[in-house]
Amino acid sequence: MNFVMIINRCISASLLIELKTHQNMEYRFLGNSGLKVPVLSLGTATFGGSNDFFKAWGSTQADEATRLVDICLDAGVNLFDTADMYSDGLSEQVLGKAIAGKQRDKLIISSKATFTFGDGPNNQGSSRYHLTKQIEGSLKRLGTDYLDIYHMHGFDGNTPVEETLRTLDDLVQSGKVRYIAASNFSGWHMMKSLAVSEKYGWNRYVAHQVYYSLANREYEWELMPLGIDQKVGAIVWSPLSAGRLGGKYRRGQPIPENGRVAQGGSPVPEMVVKEDVFYNTVDVLAEIAEETGKTIAQVALNWVLQRPTVSSIIFGARNEAQLIENLGAIGWNLSAEQVKRLDEVSTVPPIYPYWHQWQNKGLNPTPDFYGER
Repeated sequence: MNFVMIINRCISASLLIELKTHQNMEYRFLGNSGLKVPVLSLGTATFGGSNDFFKAWGSTQADEATRLVDICLDAGVNLFDTADMYSDGLSEQVLGKAIAGKQRDKLIISSKATFTFGDGPNNQGSSRYHLTKQIEGSLKRLGTDYLDIYHMHGFDGNTPVEETLRTLDDLVQSGKVRYIAASNFSGWHMMKSLAVSEKYGWNRYVAHQVYYSLANREYEWELMPLGIDQKVGAIVWSPLSAGRLGGKYRRGQPIPENGRVAQGGSPVPEMVVKEDVFYNTVDVLAEIAEETGKTIAQVALNWVLQRPTVSSIIFGARNEAQLIENLGAIGWNLSAEQVKRLDEVSTVPPIYPYWHQWQNKGLNPTPDFYGER
């Protein structure tokens, strides 16, 4: 171990001691299920780094991954999220090595399928053929005989919804999956799926893994009201908008060259982030960070945690110090006044039909963010 690594490890150790002193992990029910999950969960897309896109996220290998998992478990974070297509399966492999030998029933493992994996005409989608193949591969790579949460990574518009949901119900009945969830669905995708599950008495999606951050709040327009109405919990990915809200992106300064955005690894396209609104939001984040004695990243994460439907937020970490900083987002809350300031500065005009519906919020009430109803 070189001198820089020793120094970083010492810094991380001191931060971890402080973290344990001030933090108690909060657990919430995952949607309309009896499963409690930690409000913070570790995303492992940074594990592996098998291609240029995922190398920009990170290339964490087994030894460091084990250390990150141990830090999470010490802090009460026992939900670990991955996907079959992250680094072509390498993320699952590395996570599998990191959890090897740990008490399995103390862990909550989430993985995903649907997107392209491997070759051939059936290498993507949510068909019975593809899902049956992918679940076996994920279980083998993770070194486990079941997944706690299995997400459809995206909606498959070619496969009948009935085929997908019957397959998922069979996986639950077989014991290979405990809960099913969706990711990146439109409102009608989710509502049709829930209706089909109800019609046939099959297991339903209890959670929706979604992108939601102060940089992009479209989740509030339809998917959040749907989640409230149907009791579908949100597991939020990229709550820092691919690192944009991590504190290094400031007005008038160059984009960090070592960040995912500059390296082409951002899952959030640059075109969807409105630059003027974004930097105004960062300015307010910096003000509130100074008021609270927290970092910009911690304030941004805490804001997400106070929103309706949110069961857990997923964060990634390239190193221990970054991980421990993110863990410091809990154990305290922004004031209602601070939340309103962030809401106001980050608001953008909605698209149709939402701007039309919101002209009469008596008929179409938006989510209650401040306990006013």
